[in-house]
Amino acid sequence: MTNNLAFLGRDMAVDLGTANTLVYVRGRGIVLNEPSVVAMNASTGKIVAVGIEAKQMIGRTPSSITAVRPLKDGVIADFEITERMLRYFIQKIHRRRHFAKPRIIVAVPSGITSVEHRAVKEAGYQAGARRVNIIEEPMAAAIGAGLPVHEPTGNMVVDVGGGTTEVAVIAMGGIVTSQSVRVGGDELDQSIMAFVKKEYSLMIGERTAEEIKVAIGSAFPAGGEELHAEIRGRDLVSGLPKTVVMSAADVRQAIEEPVTAIVDAVRTTLDKCPPELSGDVMDRGVAVTGGGALLDGLDGRLRHETGMPIHVAENALDSVAVGSGTCVENYERLSQVLVPERRR
Repeated sequence: MTNNLAFLGRDMAVDLGTANTLVYVRGRGIVLNEPSVVAMNASTGKIVAVGIEAKQMIGRTPSSITAVRPLKDGVIADFEITERMLRYFIQKIHRRRHFAKPRIIVAVPSGITSVEHRAVKEAGYQAGARRVNIIEEPMAAAIGAGLPVHEPTGNMVVDVGGGTTEVAVIAMGGIVTSQSVRVGGDELDQSIMAFVKKEYSLMIGERTAEEIKVAIGSAFPAGGEELHAEIRGRDLVSGLPKTVVMSAADVRQAIEEPVTAIVDAVRTTLDKCPPELSGDVMDRGVAVTGGGALLDGLDGRLRHETGMPIHVAENALDSVAVGSGTCVENYERLSQVLVPERRR
C-alpha cells in the first residue's frame, strides 16, 4: 500500500531558479526545464501561459496581460504566483492525479533569511506537497557535479545562477564556509542594457540583452578575432528603431562590474577557508556550475585572479537539479545534507 502511494505521489526535486525552474522526478530524471515566467491576465487574474510560452511574451504583451518573473535574486518575490507556477508544474508532471502528494526537495540559495525559507516551504505545501525539504544550492550543485561531498576533504563549488552566485567549501557532508551574492545572469543582462543606453543612446529589452550575452559575451579576452553582433532597439534621441554593431570588447566592458563581484565572492570564500581545506582545494580545484559557468572566459578569469585550477562541470546548467534529484533517489542515505527542520 505504501509503495502504491509513493508511486502516486512520485517524489520530486525542484530547482526553483530565478531564470529557469527544473523538476526532477524519482526514477525518471529531469522531466521539466522551463523559464520561471508566468503570463497573467490582469483583469481576470487567470494564468495565460507558464514557462517557455510566457517567456516569449516578456516585453511584448498588451496592457491586459503581464508577463511576471515571480522569483528575484533567487528568492520568492511574488508568493502567490510562485505557488501557482509550482502547482502548474506539479500537475503537468502528475497528469490527472490531483490527489498526488509528492515529497519535494527544493534547492534554495545559501544566504536566504528564515522568512524567505518559510515562504519556499509554504509555497511547496500550498502547491500540494506532502512534505517539503530544503537543500542549499551549493550543496546540490556539488552533488550534481559529482564531487565527493561526504569525504573529509575540501571541495569548492561556485554556482553562478540567474539571480545569485553561491560559493561554498564543502566537507563531511556539510558547508564549511559559504558566500552568497545577489549577482548572476540577470545582473549581467541589466549591465548590458545600461551600457547600450549610455554608449549608443539605444533602448533594448531584457531578451535582447540576454541574446547579446550568450552570443558574444565573455569575461576574459581570448586570443584571435573579436566577435561582433548587430543590436536592434529604439533610438532615445529620434525615438525611431535603430541598429548598431557591438563588439565582444564592449560587452566585456559592460559586464565588468558584476563579473568582478563574482570573482570577489570566490576570493572572500578562499580567504575564510580553514588552512587544511585550502590545501585540498588547491589540489582538487574549483568546480564551476550554473548557467553563468557557460559565460565564455569565466573559468579563465577565475584562474587568472585566484591561481586555482578551475574546471566547469559537464552538466553545468542542470547540476543543482541533478544534485537535488540524487537526494530524492537516495532519500535516507543523503538526508543529512538537507537543511534540518527549524523549531517553531
